[in-house]
Amino acid sequence: QLVESGGGLVQPGGSLRLSCAASGITFSSYMMNWYRQVPGKERELVASITNGGAITNYADSAKGRFTISRDNAKNLVYLQMNSLKPEDTAVYYCNARLWESYWGQGTQVTVSS
Repeated sequence: QLVESGGGLVQPGGSLRLSCAASGITFSSYMMNWYRQVPGKERELVASITNGGAITNYADSAKGRFTISRDNAKNLVYLQMNSLKPEDTAVYYCNARLWESYWGQGTQVTVSS
């Protein structure tokens, strides 16, 4: 099970930190991803982190503003989002991937003045 938290309403230029708590899986074995989706569009990969945390990757739209990290001791993955823009408004989903894929229920992020 994956449970996201930390979404909300923030003004442009602001910051949010999303968290995803994992249970029922061997968390340290899974690559973890953050996706986002807006109505009418496909789900977009925002950031990824390997199981040990050594390698991260970002969508071009997230580079320089977002940081993905994980705490394998606590079964948590984070997405620190800075310099938020209105176009970052979306539902953000946590994803765990190994041989199978698991999804959280999503958390809404709204960037608006």
